Amino acid sequence: MVGLLSAIGVGVDLVEVSRVAAIIADKGARVFERLLTRDERAYCESRPDPATHVAVRLAAKEAVYKALQGTAVARGIGWREIEITRAPDGRPDVRLSGTAAERARELGVGRVLLSLSHTHLAAVAVVVLERV
Repeated sequence: MVGLLSAIGVGVDLVEVSRVAAIIADKGARVFERLLTRDERAYCESRPDPATHVAVRLAAKEAVYKALQGTAVARGIGWREIEITRAPDGRPDVRLSGTAAERARELGVGRVLLSLSHTHLAAVAVVVLERV
C-alpha cells in the first residue's frame, strides 16, 4: 500500500541563464562564494557551461526558500543554508543547515522532493516539502 503524500510546503522558481551569465561576468568568483557552497561551486565550475548549472541551483534554492516561508525567522534563511546535492542514483537532492534546517524541523519536514530542469535559456525548480 502506498501512503498519501502530506505536503506542507511548495515552491517553484525560474531563472534566466543569460542573467546568471551576466552576473558571473560582472562579479566573478564573488558570486560563487556568496551564493553557493564549496561543493556546489566545484560542481558548477567543472561543467562546460557553469552559468546553466548555477542558474538551476539558484532556482532550486529559491524554490526551497519559498516552501519554507511563514515566519519572520524563515525570511532570514541564507543562500548557502540550502545546498543542492546529487543522490547516489543521480537525482537532485537538498541538504539544509542553519536557519533552513531549523525551519524544516519546526514544520515537521521529513523529506524535500526536488525536480530540476534547464535549457540554455532558463532553469526551473519545483520543491515539495513532505511531512514526517
